[in-house]
Amino acid sequence: MEFTEYEPTLFLKNGHINTIYASLCRPAHVLSFKREKLYTPDDDFLDLDTLFKNNRRLAILCHGLEGTSGSKYILATSSILSKNYWDIVAVNYRGCSGNINNQVRMYHSGATDDLELVVNLFKDAYREIHLVGFSLGGNLVLKYCGEADRSQTIKSVVAISTPTNLKAGSLQLNTPSNLLYTKKFLATLKEKIRLKHAQYPEIYKVEKLNEIKTVYEFDDYYTAPIHGFKNADDYYQKCSSAQFIESIKNPGLIINALDDPFLPNEFYPFEEVRNNKLMSILSPKNGGHVGFVKFGKKYYWSDEQIKMFLEKNSEMPM
Repeated sequence: MEFTEYEPTLFLKNGHINTIYASLCRPAHVLSFKREKLYTPDDDFLDLDTLFKNNRRLAILCHGLEGTSGSKYILATSSILSKNYWDIVAVNYRGCSGNINNQVRMYHSGATDDLELVVNLFKDAYREIHLVGFSLGGNLVLKYCGEADRSQTIKSVVAISTPTNLKAGSLQLNTPSNLLYTKKFLATLKEKIRLKHAQYPEIYKVEKLNEIKTVYEFDDYYTAPIHGFKNADDYYQKCSSAQFIESIKNPGLIINALDDPFLPNEFYPFEEVRNNKLMSILSPKNGGHVGFVKFGKKYYWSDEQIKMFLEKNSEMPM
């Protein structure tokens, strides 16, 4: 099965336009998700949105930074896969479902212990489980598959618009051209900190919250220490998926556009992929960040590539 090239219309040959159009202008697919609550061993919970049609193969979808199961890219991927005989579990990370979680910890780019709970919940019910992650979720699924041998439980993995070097991605967000994205991320991240402050006022300090102007500063002051890392650099170093790619024992696909405004090209994991015969990377010239818009089409180029790759690596093609 051959992958098709992404050929956008002229006005979409700009990474920012492609990114913004997909986020703001794309109609949301309407799906009949059923919510299931997965209780964790530490007395917390994950909200999972599911589409079950008694299929024998399951796709677990992981959203990006400050996304949800209702993000448009999650809905589109859920739609195209569900119509092609896949059951769907769209994961909401801790604090991302509209319900603030119970424990001090929330979510971060390397929280594969929670992903493991989701996989274990469904592994006996399906012949195949495949993972699809977007942006932060892409880093998460790649790290998960590379930090241990997952070949007995995971059939394949796809990562879209993934910062495999977390520090490089964080610093890229701090560039002037990405100011609007940073403000958008920080607005919702800071609101969650205020909610956590109400739960844990001695841990979630808010005195300096308004001084934080970048995602790097946010991770250094909140994400890293709250989740057991020394600082942002320690967090980024330990959780970046690039170092795990060569160890992945499942067929895997990474799709990162060369004009992605969030990701500096010099840190794309081309060498790591070359050193693992099970891995592939597609780096089209255009596409933006979780964009890949096909103007006027129900499904975008990346939706089609995900479907093709999962079908290629499924033993039960339909």
